[in-house]
Amino acid sequence: MSAAVSRRATVVTVVTAVHAPSARFLPEAYASLCEQRLPDGWEWRWLVQEDGYGDEVRPYVPDDARVSFRQGRAGGPGVARTIALARAEGPYVRILDADDRLPPGALARDLAVLEGDPAVGWATSRVLDLLPDGSTAGFPGDPEEGPIERGAVLDHWTANDFRAPVHPASLFVRRELLLALGGWMALPASEDTGLLLALNAVSRGWFSAATGLLYRKWEGQVTGQAAHTDPVERGARMAVVEARTRALADFGWQYPPGR
Repeated sequence: MSAAVSRRATVVTVVTAVHAPSARFLPEAYASLCEQRLPDGWEWRWLVQEDGYGDEVRPYVPDDARVSFRQGRAGGPGVARTIALARAEGPYVRILDADDRLPPGALARDLAVLEGDPAVGWATSRVLDLLPDGSTAGFPGDPEEGPIERGAVLDHWTANDFRAPVHPASLFVRRELLLALGGWMALPASEDTGLLLALNAVSRGWFSAATGLLYRKWEGQVTGQAAHTDPVERGARMAVVEARTRALADFGWQYPPGR
């Protein structure tokens, strides 16, 4: 695919938060983006947002007209992704963490689902762990391919020790819906799970059984740090995620409106 950007194309915006320890994986994320093939008239744009200011990330950002890099005050990945939305174009947003990779076909599959059904607000897909030796491992308990009805994610999450049935790192979402919910939650972690539950409180989703993300496991990832599992903070995160989700459901607002 040419690096030249057509102004007539319809855009899928890919949003990536990055900090210095994960910057070295950006070239692999970029290579996986370059392998994506979208329908005629569609292109992807990649918004890379550094969580903080420094000199360590920029050297890993590819020189490509489809790639936009910015820096900002450190506030965690949710803040970085949300501020990046100021540069978002097109009707759809796909999350891609800096240390993860997209398998071939991932963007096109999710795009086809949302283009084909205006009542579906978001999509997720099967995720494989990408282990340090290059091998992959799946998650147990993936749902069947198909629609995810409103409220189903919260029901599963509360019944399974706050584990969602689908992975928020594979999220593909309508941009207008993402903005209406305020982007990612202002939490030190679980900000993507909070967004996923909020989306499912107001709209139907979709799960694709085909692999849509390679989720890298490595020693420096944020979810592997001790602070991530601190019981006091985790309890507070889960409480506010659940309260927000239930409040949205109780208000009765839904996407699309009138359905």
